[in-house]
Amino acid sequence: MAQIVQEGGYKKSRYVVVYVCIMVIAALQFVVAYSGAQGGQLVAEFLTLAIVEAVLAVLFFMHLWVDSRGLLMFVGIFTVAAILGMQYGWPDAFRQLYGVPWAH
Repeated sequence: MAQIVQEGGYKKSRYVVVYVCIMVIAALQFVVAYSGAQGGQLVAEFLTLAIVEAVLAVLFFMHLWVDSRGLLMFVGIFTVAAILGMQYGWPDAFRQLYGVPWAH
């Protein structure tokens, strides 16, 4: 019985550590926002922090770190495919600003 209690406490402390890490990343995002970085550098810093934060959240709070390697690879590949699919549609959004170039 004592072993179960210790395991439960260990598991809870692991989640607290991950939660604290996510809070630290959120604080870093605040620091980066007011650091005075411009343009592409700011986007790269925010994107890096967001990716790390998302990976931590998905792995620990959605319990993907205990699932099979195949499921983890599927989720990763599906996520990349969804992002690439969004990349395909973004250039079309500029039609609202500039109109259709071949219609004039």
